[in-house]
Amino acid sequence: MTRSGLLLIVCLAAGAMLSAAAQAQAQVKPKIDGLAESPKTAIFIGNSFFYYNNSMHNQVLSLARNADPQNKTAYAATSVTISGSGMNWHNVEAYFTADGMASYTFDDDNNVVMIKRGKKFDVAIMMDCSQCPIHPQLKPVFTEQSAKQIAAVRKFGAAPVLFMSWAYADRPEMTAQLSDAYTTAGNANDALVIPAGLAFARAIAKRPDLNLYAADKRHPSPAGTYLAAAVTFAALYKKTPAGNAYRATLDAATASFLQDLAWETVQDFYKK
Repeated sequence: MTRSGLLLIVCLAAGAMLSAAAQAQAQVKPKIDGLAESPKTAIFIGNSFFYYNNSMHNQVLSLARNADPQNKTAYAATSVTISGSGMNWHNVEAYFTADGMASYTFDDDNNVVMIKRGKKFDVAIMMDCSQCPIHPQLKPVFTEQSAKQIAAVRKFGAAPVLFMSWAYADRPEMTAQLSDAYTTAGNANDALVIPAGLAFARAIAKRPDLNLYAADKRHPSPAGTYLAAAVTFAALYKKTPAGNAYRATLDAATASFLQDLAWETVQDFYKK
């Protein structure tokens, strides 16, 4: 073996150990392990971490429809994202007004079709900016806003869910920090937390060759978005995405690996 080849193996092994260690250091366990009902309609409230790669809401929606093909027309999702936004940039109550967000769509002939349903969204999936929950200056804002937005979502009859984002590629220590911050906020407000960040760390530990990041080392690659969507599906519906026909732009082997890993992560996270 060449010296360069040996060095590559050592570096990959070191990266895997760092990722696994970062995941293992998360201390706070979730109090809530699922939703009372499986949601059909969802709103994703966040930032560019959601809208990369044709938007995570589309990917979760595709997974849900493929898992329940006989009722696929009942599933709908909307994404409200602001580039670089923290939770306090969003006016959540405005998204639930009857004549505002998701109040109409278009049919195949481009006619406007008004959407009428008793409850606008079954579930609201919310995230803060990528470092806000652990930033020295912004941590108190995250604590305040997560409580405020969860209360606003419940006011309109939807189930509030916090989305645990992932560490930057070059800052693996963020995994445990973000996990504890989101889980603490979820526990304080009796809200479900989606462990996407823990899934990223697990995937890196198992497959350091699989790139989950865009070039900026923060935003998700197509594989990263798919993994986060698979974790979201598993957490919301309490079922494995393994075998789901939807695999976005990924090859079958990669999609299968991420589906299995998403289910493993969700099972471990909610384990009592």
